Amino acid sequence: MINNIELAAAQLVPPRVVLFDWHATLVDTLEAMYHAVDEMLPRLPQLGLMENLVAPELCRSALDARLVVYVREHLQLHPKIKRERKISRTDIFEILFGGNEDAKHIAHEAFNEAYRRHYGEVHPFEGGELALLRELHEYDVKLGILTNREREFFEHEFAQVENGAWLGLFDTTLCGGDTFRRKPNPEPILKALVELKELAGLECWYIGDSATDVAAARRAQVTSIFFNGAGWDGAWLAEVFPGTEAHPYQPHAIVDSFAEFKILFERCWARSL
Repeated sequence: MINNIELAAAQLVPPRVVLFDWHATLVDTLEAMYHAVDEMLPRLPQLGLMENLVAPELCRSALDARLVVYVREHLQLHPKIKRERKISRTDIFEILFGGNEDAKHIAHEAFNEAYRRHYGEVHPFEGGELALLRELHEYDVKLGILTNREREFFEHEFAQVENGAWLGLFDTTLCGGDTFRRKPNPEPILKALVELKELAGLECWYIGDSATDVAAARRAQVTSIFFNGAGWDGAWLAEVFPGTEAHPYQPHAIVDSFAEFKILFERCWARSL
């Protein structure tokens, strides 16, 4: 797990394909996402999901265990989590339900019902994404978006961001309902590569803001770039990516901004010329 741009650029393979996560990586839809989670969590008993919550002692870290305990007791996220807005919906469900795919499917469906009442407004996460995407095209790199968001929401947001300026910049988009399994399963990444007529390998980079994205990339055997747009510190990163037998997946590199990603990409390509 490399948190140094120069060192990472010296070790990574220049990409033929760059795949991006959507929410909290390319764009900011946090307001609607947290409203939907707020509506969904009180329904856990009604949905029959209380018995599917992970036991605290089986959680990846003490932070995860505290999240599970608080949700079990209060049927909502801790006010600090809602205030900071650093954890994605997918990671929340991974923490709560672990590898229980059936429980996560029910949770995602309930989230979608709530999100339908809130989605619409979308903004670039930082503001320099459009210039970066256009630069990637100059390198003849294939681009894609992978998201656990349903296509009905994604298509609307995709068309809205910067008044449609991003339309036509991507060679493929994969949404939550487009594959049988969602991230962290590698199936969405592998399907995107099939659509792009590319093989899985380190020449494909997947950049995302969550441990779920990292796990999906590593399981698909592509390069994982963790986008630390939330500004997590080293202690948090060590807890989320412990590299243990139970939780082995770590990113190949970490960037704190798209400015850093641009440097990483350019240095990596320069080394290959």
